Amino acid sequence: MTDPATEDLTARARIRDAAIRLFADRGMDATTVRDIAQAAGVSPGLLRHHFGSKEGLREACDQYVLDRSMGIKEELLLDGKLAKPGFMPSVHPTVMLMYRYVTRALLDGSPAAAALFDHMVVIAEQWIDKMAPNVSQDRRGYATVLIGMQSGLLAMHEHVSRNLGADMFATEGYTRLVGAMVDFYSSTLLDPDLAAQAHRAMQELRDNAKEQ
Repeated sequence: MTDPATEDLTARARIRDAAIRLFADRGMDATTVRDIAQAAGVSPGLLRHHFGSKEGLREACDQYVLDRSMGIKEELLLDGKLAKPGFMPSVHPTVMLMYRYVTRALLDGSPAAAALFDHMVVIAEQWIDKMAPNVSQDRRGYATVLIGMQSGLLAMHEHVSRNLGADMFATEGYTRLVGAMVDFYSSTLLDPDLAAQAHRAMQELRDNAKEQ
C-alpha cells in the first residue's frame, strides 16, 4: 500500500508542477484553481488543503522556481557540470519553463511580483558575496542592476527574439542569447581609468545633492 504521507507529498508536488506550467503559459490571473486542480488530477479542495489559496500556491511556486533555478546554476558552475556532456540537454526543458514562469510572474504588477523581484536581488547579492566579493563596493546596487538587466531581457522577450532571429524561449534563440550573455559578462567594456572617472563623477553628483 502507498504510504499516505508519501501520497500526500506527491499530490502537493503535482499541484505545484501543474500550477507552474499553467502560470507560465497563461499567467496567474487567467489561471483558475479549478484549472490547476484539473491539470494535477486532484480536487480543488485538495489544492486548498495544501496551499490555502491560489495566492498561497503562487508563493510556493515562486519559491520552488527560485530554488530550482539556483540549484541548476550551482550544479553548472560549482559542481562542474557545465563541462559534462548531456547535462545541459537534460535540464534545458526545466530552464525554459522557469524562464517563461518568471517572465509572467514579474510582469503582472502585483505585490507578489515585487516580492519575487526583491527575493531575486537578495539571492543575487548572496551569490556575489560567494563568487565575486570584490566586483563592486555597492553589492546591493550591483545585484539590483544585474537582476534588472536579466529581467529586462525577459520582459522584452518579443523584441529580443525578433532581433536574435529566433524565439529566446526555444533552443536556437536561447543558445544565442546565453552565448551573448557569456561574452557580455566575460568582457570588460570600460577601461579602469574611465571606470574610475565615472565613479568620481557619480560621487560628485551625490555630494552636490547633499549641499543643495
